[in-house]
Amino acid sequence: MKYYFAPMEGITGAVFRRTHHEFFPGIDKYFMPFITPTTQPKLTPRQKRDVLPEYNEGVPAVPQLLTKTAADFIWAANLLGSLGWGEVNLNLGCPSGTVTAKGKGAGFLAHPDELDRFLDAVFSACTVPISIKTRLGVHDPAEFEALLEIYSRYPVAELTIHPRVRQDFYKGRVRESDFAAALPRCVMPVCYNGDVTTPEELHALEAEFPQLSGIMVGRGLIADPALFRRARGGAPASREELRGYCDDLYHGYTEAFGAASCAVSRMKAHWFYLIHRFEGADPLEKPLRKAREGWEYETVVNQIFTRQLK
Repeated sequence: MKYYFAPMEGITGAVFRRTHHEFFPGIDKYFMPFITPTTQPKLTPRQKRDVLPEYNEGVPAVPQLLTKTAADFIWAANLLGSLGWGEVNLNLGCPSGTVTAKGKGAGFLAHPDELDRFLDAVFSACTVPISIKTRLGVHDPAEFEALLEIYSRYPVAELTIHPRVRQDFYKGRVRESDFAAALPRCVMPVCYNGDVTTPEELHALEAEFPQLSGIMVGRGLIADPALFRRARGGAPASREELRGYCDDLYHGYTEAFGAASCAVSRMKAHWFYLIHRFEGADPLEKPLRKAREGWEYETVVNQIFTRQLK
């Protein structure tokens, strides 16, 4: 079973991928946060700093595109292929209102005929393998039957299914029974994504769905960066290891953005999940949220690391 890191906007960028891979190697693929190609057939400087191979050296990463325009996807996917990436992922899963209101991400699932025409154009013109990340539908998981019929017409390299509909966002339990019903009808490799936080949950999925090609985790890996290592029989992250990991992330962000205050903002997104790994650290959440300057952040983090790991 392959293990993947899910894309998380604002969190799993190039600095993070390099740092996590250095401290906790063994992940089969890191899916990059999506980039949105435009009619201008070139990457922006910001996109280049995340997606160019030199910023991902040694990291098994996969770029992801978010668009509903076939021509924009085609030029971007073929450019990424020419840069050496062996796979490009299409985002049909993002539930954000600002994305879906434009008919992108999970919003594209509401227009199956348009999606079919998009995929026909894309698979006819792209020179790089294409994988897809999808939800079960927009309002009702019953929508997935028609969506899967469309996906099955094309040589999808891998279909990652998040077993929720768009209207669920990330709330409530995943719709595992709907996923289980759909899986036997999938003709392409299938990856599971959704609410995995422990090695026991990973192993349960592997036992229940041995035909899966992979399991993708996002928030669970931010909360426990060694989750996949533990699932493979390795050791949990030590306090010293987490200290080095967090310090390198912080310094990497400071260098990348040119200011400690920008790095503090990025690190808060990590600590939102990671702080719960430390005994009795909950009272430090508020001062961490209020920290703006580097010295304020460093003071709180030093206090966190005096606590024992759970």
